[in-house]
Amino acid sequence: MFKKLSYVHPVSWNIIIGTLFVRFASTVSMPFLAIYLTSVKHISPAMVGIMLSVSAFLGVIFSFIGGSLSDRIGRKRILVWSIFSWAIILIGFGLGDSFIWFFFLNSLLNICSSFFEPSSRALLSDITDEKSRLLVFNLRYAAINAGVAIGPLVGLYLGSSKSTLPFVFSGIVYFLYGLSLVFMLSKYKVGEVKASKKEQVSMMQSFGIIRKDIVFGLTILAIILYGLGYSQSFATLSQYFANAPQFTNGIKLYAYLTTINAVTVVVLQFPIVNYMQRFSPTLSMMIGNLIVSISVAGFGLFTNYPFLVLTMVLLTVGEIFAFTFNDVFVDQLAPSELKGTYFGAMGFSKLGFVIGPSLGGSLLSYFGYANGGKAFVIISVIAFMSFPLMFYVNKLFRKRQFLSQQVEEKVSINS
Repeated sequence: MFKKLSYVHPVSWNIIIGTLFVRFASTVSMPFLAIYLTSVKHISPAMVGIMLSVSAFLGVIFSFIGGSLSDRIGRKRILVWSIFSWAIILIGFGLGDSFIWFFFLNSLLNICSSFFEPSSRALLSDITDEKSRLLVFNLRYAAINAGVAIGPLVGLYLGSSKSTLPFVFSGIVYFLYGLSLVFMLSKYKVGEVKASKKEQVSMMQSFGIIRKDIVFGLTILAIILYGLGYSQSFATLSQYFANAPQFTNGIKLYAYLTTINAVTVVVLQFPIVNYMQRFSPTLSMMIGNLIVSISVAGFGLFTNYPFLVLTMVLLTVGEIFAFTFNDVFVDQLAPSELKGTYFGAMGFSKLGFVIGPSLGGSLLSYFGYANGGKAFVIISVIAFMSFPLMFYVNKLFRKRQFLSQQVEEKVSINS
């Protein structure tokens, strides 16, 4: 294991360790935004859901643009621009007071994220050899969850559900990470444009290539349905726990469950990945879709803490199966000159995260907090449709891999 870690590029370590700190910083504040707006500012859950959905929709659109631009103008420019903008926006949250202000900044925040995330994953692919990519992608995912394991608890005790000052702290951490990233990218001279202008593919050409990729398109549709269910665990669930009369101290319960989610990922991620790496990444994603869709219903059916903890652990296991092989799947599917574009286009799969908060918030408003559990059961049924779709994707992907292997063998024999 330690020998494998020695193969990780220094810039990759910077991204992985930086991810740990910025995810910690962001989860000190961001998970409590919906609670703050509904409990302190007395904004309706439907309006908060719409705010989250609109900002997430902008993230979906700009993710493809950001990924495609990183192929054309280089990862470095996109990463540096977006991380410093991200820092300024987070500090802006700490200065805000009106719902319109938070609506505007949350939209900008998602745009920055949608530029940074696909570019950073494409850069990790660029600077990592094929055998080490699964390890690097999963180290990054583990760093995300290690940060999330600590952040919400710190945010709870800093009073993030009642104040916007923790956002300023988050912004400062992002700014410091940006400085370290600029230093490392400049020192190792990575993230620049590799292809000449003649070799570059335009954004419209990139879109045309992706649009014709049936496996990729169906996978995005499956993840949209899956995301519709998973998004309830952070958008709708926080409002439900904070306001439903059947929960005492629901804010603390939500923070604890969020930490349990992150700790479970850290503990179980590598054992699950180590076992599942022998199979197709789409098989792991299919299993994850099934587990998550069933788990969502548990939040609506149970109100006692032990069963809610069990539900969160089960949801997290599904999350590990569904998420940990996403980047590997895209990396195996995408042509080398379109890595950023494909990673960016995966942003379209976040449409489920766009619709989810709005649908969840609207259902909470319709049923009322006392009967809010019905919302989770309804959404669970919808999310379950991702399982048969991903089952079909798995068959198509395995067939493509088999045909690709045959072509490589023929080329090897002829040469």
